[in-house]
Amino acid sequence: MSNSAGRHIPWILWPVYAVWKLLTFILKVTGRIICALMGLALMAAGVAISLSIIGAIVGIPLIAFGFLITIRALF
Repeated sequence: MSNSAGRHIPWILWPVYAVWKLLTFILKVTGRIICALMGLALMAAGVAISLSIIGAIVGIPLIAFGFLITIRALF
């Protein structure tokens, strides 16, 4: 990983650097929200599939996968 705290940014490039940091922050937040929503949707689909006995073979792993994606989005 690169740590930009130790780098010196020339004053003329500071606006470009600030816009770049803002864009990366927006993309990180958007990605986390989409990941959390996708995890919740997978968990809901897993519960719906698990209502039948035969569907439990697919539904339970789907619930677990959705839960893991949601946890990843939170932390």
